[in-house]
Amino acid sequence: MSQIPPAGPASSAAPAAPSTAEADRSARFEVFTYDDQIVRWFVIATSIWGLVGMLVGALIALQLPFPEANLGEYLSFGRLRPLHTNAVIFAFAGNSIFAAIYYSTQRLCKARMFSDAMSRIHFWGWQAIIVSAAITLPMGFNTSKEYAELEWPIDIAITVIWVVFAVNFFGTLWRRRVKHMYVALWFYIATIVTIAVLHIGNSLALPVGMFKSYPIYMGIQDALVQWWYGHNAVAFFLTTPFLGLMYYFLPKAAERPVFSYRLSIVHFWSLVFIYIWAGPHHLQYTSVPEWAATLGMVFSVMLWMPSWGGMINGLFTLRGAWYKLRDSVVLKMFVVGITFYGMATFEGPALSVKTVNALSHYTDWNIAHVHSGALGWNGFMTFGMIYWLVPRLWRTPLWSQKLANWHFWIGTVGILLYILAMYTSGITQGLMWRAYDDAGRLLYPDFVESVVQVIPMYWVRLIGGLMYLGGVVLMLFNLFMTTRRAPDQLPDPAVAVPRRVGAGGDGQAGGTPALA
Repeated sequence: MSQIPPAGPASSAAPAAPSTAEADRSARFEVFTYDDQIVRWFVIATSIWGLVGMLVGALIALQLPFPEANLGEYLSFGRLRPLHTNAVIFAFAGNSIFAAIYYSTQRLCKARMFSDAMSRIHFWGWQAIIVSAAITLPMGFNTSKEYAELEWPIDIAITVIWVVFAVNFFGTLWRRRVKHMYVALWFYIATIVTIAVLHIGNSLALPVGMFKSYPIYMGIQDALVQWWYGHNAVAFFLTTPFLGLMYYFLPKAAERPVFSYRLSIVHFWSLVFIYIWAGPHHLQYTSVPEWAATLGMVFSVMLWMPSWGGMINGLFTLRGAWYKLRDSVVLKMFVVGITFYGMATFEGPALSVKTVNALSHYTDWNIAHVHSGALGWNGFMTFGMIYWLVPRLWRTPLWSQKLANWHFWIGTVGILLYILAMYTSGITQGLMWRAYDDAGRLLYPDFVESVVQVIPMYWVRLIGGLMYLGGVVLMLFNLFMTTRRAPDQLPDPAVAVPRRVGAGGDGQAGGTPALA
């Protein structure tokens, strides 16, 4: 693959007739362009919504130890908490997924996206959905289903936009000029297909008003369907697409082939089979049948193997290239992100085990676990991807490497403070709630006693969260200054490929992305 150099200054002489060599090149090579504009849009949206979602998170983190920060009905904790989760998951992480998919799919398939119009409908439709969530959730329109709080009109809009995205993606696969499909594409396929099934299955409801509906499921069935959705939204929205991101962008940044392509295939098939069964582990010690909770626990423990296989594959890709971390903020971000992936996927199965769950259930331990995954794994992988993409998309060097390194260190220390505070808080809560005296009575019968005990940890969590948010602010400023120096015109890059491309995920045998 080669990019076509820009045309030189116009000559006053009449153009010469094409030579035999030029005609032969035209016959042997096909020229097309990648749509990089849509990737730039999604990168900008990712950065802006990340700031918004984390600002809301900082506010609700303040409201717990300082109730006076509940600023009226629409800005209370109960209204803002679902806004925070939706903004971070579907706005920040969602837009980063789409940026990664639109950039890497075109290059892995050697084809422009199937439809430019569909790409733009997808972008603007997704942003409209996010804005509608930002309006309706503070107003109290809420289904009360975790990660699926949006009411039925917005759910229908999500379905329509997801179908547009799916048709655009699979149309690109159909038109690809490369026979082999690199493993990142398989992770994207799993994401698109499974999220569609999960969203439709969990969102089936009977509308009783413009912004009110009731699920068609009742009681235990509703709980099981909700956590089949909830856990697998984490699996197929916050895990599989980011693994595709990892398998594409990490070898590019490290300039090394992926450690084991065979391991990546085993990782994919084992992960997508096992993950889908793990949802009931969220319902330990509830009215759900014991066999269902046990089944979820067993499959959760089985997830250790493929999850750690993926982590090992990612980190071992850097063998012989660890020295590059000194100068590459992108690789620093990726290494921390993959490490947090390993930590979160070890901890999740551990929390599903009944004896551990008896201590952790309903405590802040779960908050630590979720944020180590969302901010540690998804956040740092997104930051690394953005720092790698921006100089290429805007065709200018990053404005300040020093500022990017400050972002890395502030964000890393911030997330560590956050999760350590929540681990301490969660274990404290669990031990106090199950403490008995010699007579078998609760040692702390008043719930407020445990609340008072963990307030200092909430302040530490706020400090950690503000540091993480500060890193995002540094990134936004850095990106703004970088894009200001970009050329006025950013035409889509023209690419020449042989009319018949052999096997290989990005023009190389074995499916490893080309490093050029």
